[in-house]
Amino acid sequence: MAGRYYDEWNVGDRVVHEIRRTVTETDNLLFSAMTYNPQPLHIDAEAAKASEFGQILVNGTFTFALMVGLSVGDTTMGTLVANLGYDRLVMPKPVFIGDTLRAESEVLALRPSGSRPDAGIVTFRHSMHNQRGEIVCACSRAALLLRRQQQGDNLSPSPN
Repeated sequence: MAGRYYDEWNVGDRVVHEIRRTVTETDNLLFSAMTYNPQPLHIDAEAAKASEFGQILVNGTFTFALMVGLSVGDTTMGTLVANLGYDRLVMPKPVFIGDTLRAESEVLALRPSGSRPDAGIVTFRHSMHNQRGEIVCACSRAALLLRRQQQGDNLSPSPN
């Protein structure tokens, strides 16, 4: 298990995720088809060529999903109870076929769960960067994570 438990995170922790991904035409076309997104900017080379971008624009929801996916191994793999929500999603720069993307995560906040003593809420800021270091996608994500220990557990050795 690669993910961390709630009580192993600190506000300000940063992770630069090692896996990078070059976006292919197949990625974009398959994702657009699977999500029934017929936007010509994503699937029609001639329409995209006539746009201000001059080429196919990668589906933004693919970029978002890839950003979160690249973060999972280092953040929540094996410790996630549930994703509680995503907020402040922005896509300040376009992504094109052939761009190589990498993700980073930072812990913005920690809060014990009020209803689950075995879990706590970690708020991450995820960001996706292209090969030029430009941010192409960012959001905050609230994740309910298991605790390694129960609230109130006493880890001191028992007196003999």
